[in-house]
Amino acid sequence: MSMSVGSDSGDEDQVMSEINTTPLVDIMLVLLIIFLITSPVVLKLQKIKLPEETNQVIQTKPEDVNIVVNKDGDIYWNQKKMKDTNELFDFLKVEAVKLPQPEVHVRGDQETRYESIGKVIYTTQRAGIQKVGFITEPPDRG
Repeated sequence: MSMSVGSDSGDEDQVMSEINTTPLVDIMLVLLIIFLITSPVVLKLQKIKLPEETNQVIQTKPEDVNIVVNKDGDIYWNQKKMKDTNELFDFLKVEAVKLPQPEVHVRGDQETRYESIGKVIYTTQRAGIQKVGFITEPPDRG
């Protein structure tokens, strides 16, 4: 009497190539629950005081550079329309070497694409301007 190991048909069992992810999902859910419970406790241990926001009205100086970007992406330098950012770069290079270096104030329309403002900021950075600010309107207090 002999004892056979394997299937009755004599074929070898095929190797299962699928990965069972159920235990992994179970462990991840348990870890998620643990972190959700412990994170508020950890965050309350450190007492910090955040800085308070203060907006100061800054008086513009005649030597400051004002750049306006309208909602169509057109760039204006002190009411003069620029053809492109290369022309703006040429103007900014002249301003960048002045001492003291003037500040650049960018006024962007609320509906202007971020790409247009980004091009202006990148151009000022390339020209070597150190101080760039944005002009905004305060919210209504109604």
